Amino acid sequence: MMYQPYDIEGATRPGRWLVTCDHATNTVPPFVNGGTLGLGAEDMNRHIAYDVGAAGVSRALAAALDAPAILSNFSRLVIDPNRGEDDPTLLMKLYDGTIIPGNRHAGPEALQERLNRCHRPYHTALSELAARRSDTVIVSVHSFTPRLKTGPARPWHIGLLYAADARLARPLLTRLHAEPDLCVGENEPYGGHLPGDAIARHAIAHERLNILIELRNDLIETPEQQSAWAARLAPILQAGLADTGL
Repeated sequence: MMYQPYDIEGATRPGRWLVTCDHATNTVPPFVNGGTLGLGAEDMNRHIAYDVGAAGVSRALAAALDAPAILSNFSRLVIDPNRGEDDPTLLMKLYDGTIIPGNRHAGPEALQERLNRCHRPYHTALSELAARRSDTVIVSVHSFTPRLKTGPARPWHIGLLYAADARLARPLLTRLHAEPDLCVGENEPYGGHLPGDAIARHAIAHERLNILIELRNDLIETPEQQSAWAARLAPILQAGLADTGL
């Protein structure tokens, strides 16, 4: 079977939303060191390799919104689709204290191959999906670990990330803060979008409404948890969009 660097679900769904999942899988394509980065299963199954649980939430959320979803099919350690092509963290050789053996000697030629076979096809497909409507709204689904090896505990259940365009973020934050059982982060556990990242490229550059959602990965480990979060978030997203009047 020919390797495909992304998966699209519901391409013909009519909804205004476009759900993206940049770090959906821990797949290492066969052309990268024979399909391995030299890490054991324990490391490949943690947050350094992909966003645990984010794919299941993305698929269920897209179905609930009657919208398409695009999910990457390569580990963020192969090449990070949520980074611009000139970002120094595009191809990581060390992440959260773990050395990536398969990237240790990866030079410009390996980088270009991964750009051409993974990163660029994903972004081309995302661009085409985003352009299917003039009023597309992008929601990017990510997850985060409760604690990095060298950092403090992260208390948030959910975080909303945004840059200068807060048109959608503000009403969504208001609605999430009204949920009594949620600890909500604003640009937590990370700051707003990086220059050249996926939201900057496909939303901000086109003045599309957008939001990046971070869910703590211990809350979305099972299919049941993923479906429950999608069911909870879909009406909040729809109501927040309505609040913008756009």
